[in-house]
Amino acid sequence: MPIPQSVVNTNESAPRFSIAENVARSMSSQEIADLVGSRHDSVKRAIERLAFKGVIDNPPMVEKPTGGRPVEEYVFSGEKGKRDSLVVVAQLSPEFTGALVDRWQVLEESASQPSFDMSRLNDPKVLLALLTDNVRKVVHLEADNTELTNENQLLEQKVCADAPKVEFFNAVTVTHETYSVGEAAKLIGTGQKRLMDFLRQKRWVTLRKNEPMQAPIESGYLTAKLSTFEHPENGKTTVATARVTGKGLTKIRAMWAAREADLLGGVS
Repeated sequence: MPIPQSVVNTNESAPRFSIAENVARSMSSQEIADLVGSRHDSVKRAIERLAFKGVIDNPPMVEKPTGGRPVEEYVFSGEKGKRDSLVVVAQLSPEFTGALVDRWQVLEESASQPSFDMSRLNDPKVLLALLTDNVRKVVHLEADNTELTNENQLLEQKVCADAPKVEFFNAVTVTHETYSVGEAAKLIGTGQKRLMDFLRQKRWVTLRKNEPMQAPIESGYLTAKLSTFEHPENGKTTVATARVTGKGLTKIRAMWAAREADLLGGVS
């Protein structure tokens, strides 16, 4: 139903103009319908009802060409149009008011961005400045790409260098097998006596009998293998032999590598 002219805020009918004449900072009744999820004709009736009551101004109308009959849409523009569109959305679906405010902000930011005058390309100075700026951006992009390529190469080198360590970790950490100190020494590339001395320094085994300490056992690095034998003087005797777990072997390897690095650093 068209809005009666006796109740609108102007003596003239709603102005009509083509889509091409519309401004960027505007919103149509169709956009509002899409935003709130309502039928376009329902939104138009709400606009007409509010204008009939004098709550909002009578918005201008545009004809949007389609494949058949042109579609008529109300258009809100400017600060007054922004205010009236908020009133319409508050009437239709109050929960979408915030979304409409966000949409207006996007439209206003887009409208505030200056457009480039293509005729300025006829000025050699302007053209040279644009080309120089473009070359600068290309150079920076190539530099970034080169840096990224170098980083990828370093990462690949590190992956290759760490591959044996990763393979060692995967091989021993998940195993339920335990190793003697001698076997562990061979796996990390040293001798049994040197490794045992090292474990004493780290307080993994006792100083006199090389029995496992409680802390590395609780951490899952060592286990105690109990053996009983008949001592000539003391009779039946039980001793605890340190066995290295897969987790412990990984830890020992890391500590031994750190020790070697410290020794090399001291030499240099």
